Amino acid sequence: MREFIINSNDAGQRLDKFVLKTVKGIPASLMYKSIRLKKIKVNRRRAEEKQILETGDTVQMFLSEDLFSDKIEASELMAVTPKLRIVYEDENIIICDKPVGVLVHSGDGDGKTNGDGNIGDRNTLIFHIQAYLARKGEYVPSKENSFAPSLCNRIDRNTGGIVIAAKNATSLRDMNARIREDGISKFYLCAVHGKPDKKADTLKGFLMKNLKSNTVRVVDKEERGAKEIITSYSLLRYNSQKDISLLKIHLVTGRTHQIRAHMASIGHPLLGDGKYGIVSEKDNLGYAHQALYSYKVSFGNVSDSLSYLNGKAFTVSISNIPFLKEFDGMDFKKI
Repeated sequence: MREFIINSNDAGQRLDKFVLKTVKGIPASLMYKSIRLKKIKVNRRRAEEKQILETGDTVQMFLSEDLFSDKIEASELMAVTPKLRIVYEDENIIICDKPVGVLVHSGDGDGKTNGDGNIGDRNTLIFHIQAYLARKGEYVPSKENSFAPSLCNRIDRNTGGIVIAAKNATSLRDMNARIREDGISKFYLCAVHGKPDKKADTLKGFLMKNLKSNTVRVVDKEERGAKEIITSYSLLRYNSQKDISLLKIHLVTGRTHQIRAHMASIGHPLLGDGKYGIVSEKDNLGYAHQALYSYKVSFGNVSDSLSYLNGKAFTVSISNIPFLKEFDGMDFKKI
């Protein structure tokens, strides 16, 4: 039997959610059966799967030890020297500028995992954030049951820029809610082939996913399984010698590969994007990956634990964006 004392990062969630986060090896069906058979109790009493846990509660689990995976040790985190480009940090969140080529989570090429903050590959952004916080004493794995510092958003391996992480469960819930409810505005810079006819436009369409190929396509009309996308852009500069344009993008909706697919659909694929645009590296001026960078994030007015961020905006160091050298003379203070 294992017993867990509910702390502030565990409180406020349902019992079934807590168990699934804490006992990584348990199938959902076995977990629900164990609750029904009183093999999982709260305060030594029969519990309900939807019961909300409170700070100080104790959860008893009469389960096979094989289901419990070992926690990450603090020594494993301390053995790594964190490499982070920190844009902003306070007691609740940390905003980082992820370099191109770095995965946000361990997983596939786009860094996809279940997003629960589990530590995997040491060469991921989340591992380095957790190692950094462990060194500061803000994250002690042995004191946590179900929570680890977690990312609130993610970007592709070969897209650089802003990623937000939460240091505690309350901030994670509130930041995720802000993102879902459009309480955060995300801005990107990208270089595209050619010059758009309009200096500024708001593109609308629907995005269809192909899970097998990990690609998407843009369609004009809503189809089964398609999701609406809205992408606003403005032309900042045109390099006539190389026939490429620098665009500022406001990502109104945030879908997989949205900017890459949307710009390609109007005949202006991103520089270096062989998946949705031009395959030849020569034609891409030597760029092997999409010229796309999440450079700015701003916070709207939302009443929650993070309301002190309302009205604030954070921007990466422009010197970290590699493709801007193609647009010499641009006054980047104006963007």
